[in-house]
Amino acid sequence: MSITLDGHHLSLEQAEQVIWGQQPVEATPEALQVVQASAEVVAQLARRGEPVYGINTGFGKLSRRRIPAEQLEALQLNLLRSHAVGVGAPLPDEAARAALLFRLNALLLGRSGVRPRLINYLVRMLNAQVVPIIPAKGSVGSSGDLAPLAHLALLLIGEGQAKLSGRQLSGGQLLQELGLEPLRLGPKEGLALINGTQISLATGFVAWHRAERLLQHAQLIAALALEA
Repeated sequence: MSITLDGHHLSLEQAEQVIWGQQPVEATPEALQVVQASAEVVAQLARRGEPVYGINTGFGKLSRRRIPAEQLEALQLNLLRSHAVGVGAPLPDEAARAALLFRLNALLLGRSGVRPRLINYLVRMLNAQVVPIIPAKGSVGSSGDLAPLAHLALLLIGEGQAKLSGRQLSGGQLLQELGLEPLRLGPKEGLALINGTQISLATGFVAWHRAERLLQHAQLIAALALEA
């Protein structure tokens, strides 16, 4: 039985079932309706041509630079590629998959302007037990896990690296295995994919899970010692 996600009600126990129990997930129809409505708002803003940060402007110090309509997709692609500069050993598999789950759940709130099509890609990857290969170092923390989330997001466009059934694949190979075409990013979708703190959340979640198990084992060992 699948665990339903709507962005609001994912529990720690359900997250454990997905990450360690390989429980499948699905987005609720109601959440997808909210996501679609949000995506339509972004599309309308893009069509108007008025400057809106993250849709048709540069980022940061380049926020006053207007981006022409024919370059909006390239803007989002280049955002992912330019931020995928993490270093160091990859995150543990369970942390990488937890980040995928938590980013999916956050986007289902319908506050980021992504399309249901993008949501479906993330669901497919999660249910196929895909492990994004994400360098562990490079986040700026509360300002956003921009670099590590960019490595995760590259998979949607057929770039980056991941593991599937114990094999390391390029993003393009992964999409072929899943029967998916590289996703063409809509307005703001690149920014929506990386502007979050799900890497930090996933790391903390895995640490909590391990601490919880250690505590349980310590209690059992103490009880056995007293019995002896």
